[in-house]
Amino acid sequence: MLVVEAKLKNGTPEQYQRLDEAIRTSQFVRNSCVRYWMDNKETTRNDLQKLCSTLAKNQDTPWVTKLNSQARQSSADRAWQSINRFYQNCRAKTPGKKGFPRFKKHSRSVEYKLTGYKLSDDRRKIKFTDGFKAGEFDLWCSQKTLVYYSEQQIRRVRVVRRCDGYYCQFLIDVERQEHHEPTGQVTGIDLGLKDFYTDAQGNTVDNPRYLRKSEKRLKKAQRRLSKRFRKGKKQSNNYHKQRVKVAKLHLKVSRQRKDKAIKDALALVQSNDLVVYESLKIRNLVKNRKLAKPISDASWYQFTKWLNYFAKIYRIVCVAVPPHFTTQDCSVCGTRVQKSLSTRTHQCPNCKIVLDRDHNAAINILKKGLKYLGNYLNGSVGHTQTDQNALGEDDLWVLNGDINNLSRLVEQGISNSDVERIPHYIA
Repeated sequence: MLVVEAKLKNGTPEQYQRLDEAIRTSQFVRNSCVRYWMDNKETTRNDLQKLCSTLAKNQDTPWVTKLNSQARQSSADRAWQSINRFYQNCRAKTPGKKGFPRFKKHSRSVEYKLTGYKLSDDRRKIKFTDGFKAGEFDLWCSQKTLVYYSEQQIRRVRVVRRCDGYYCQFLIDVERQEHHEPTGQVTGIDLGLKDFYTDAQGNTVDNPRYLRKSEKRLKKAQRRLSKRFRKGKKQSNNYHKQRVKVAKLHLKVSRQRKDKAIKDALALVQSNDLVVYESLKIRNLVKNRKLAKPISDASWYQFTKWLNYFAKIYRIVCVAVPPHFTTQDCSVCGTRVQKSLSTRTHQCPNCKIVLDRDHNAAINILKKGLKYLGNYLNGSVGHTQTDQNALGEDDLWVLNGDINNLSRLVEQGISNSDVERIPHYIA
């Protein structure tokens, strides 16, 4: 599957208002499904689909029938996804909150399946034909044009409202495979805050800290917004204009993080045949109030998600290992050397090795990954450590077509772990 996003342009204010009405109707259907599930025991997905038809025929909700029938079904599917995820967390006895379904207050999208819209022959315009009659919009796409794909390949169309306009996302049924030229390189990466990540060869990638750089402008814009807020009264047009300015600043930071994550993950996958990283529980890490903002700003989750995605496309091996003691253990002799967060250098009292803290952790992460990979090839383990971010996979992901090459990667990784030239210190 491939997602192509295009901006909806050259529409009138009335047309965009009708898109808003469709989005609010989709939100109403979704919330009605959640309420129905709360009030009725043993509700199934099929019951929610039937509810969509009941809401359309109800005289008290005449606006629902304006929404395309398949768009109503998509809203019911969204409700069922949240319900099913809650059930799965309860069965798995996930610690903490189980994600009980909530009502949506500010929904920003509506999803069509195969009907409710019509594309022009040149794929440069889209016309929405449901009961709201939003009309025709121009499609502006900076990455890929839809002319390369047929209408039969477009499985879903989602309209998304953002602070800088309306966007249309096309889900295209196409298998994406990229050719990867074997490089013979294997690496492990240690994610950090000082540097975004450090690999097993000692190379580092800078942490851009986009939120910190934009914080001064954000604080100034948010102060102006708070001064224009009138409690208990209708907000002025100046308030809403300032609110949009603040939202655009946050959206810019979000897009910078995504662009950085995509480029770094793609470069890492293209230059290596095996990538090992640590599976961090970011939900627990952000509980530290002193490090929550830097950790969120680093966007580790987004980076690992794209790393797994590109690994599948380029057909390389990507392994997630547990992070326990990767920083404390010596990468040469295995001696456990306790360190605080302020200690940035690893000095082993046993083998006298001197390494950067993150470089030492990256080597340990690579060794763990090679060990797990060797156990997987030998069949000595049925399940290995997996990453919760790995696109919903339950086991260590290894492409079957690359099994013959994995032994070569393991052997080379072991030979590359020679650390005789690493500097030592004299006690």
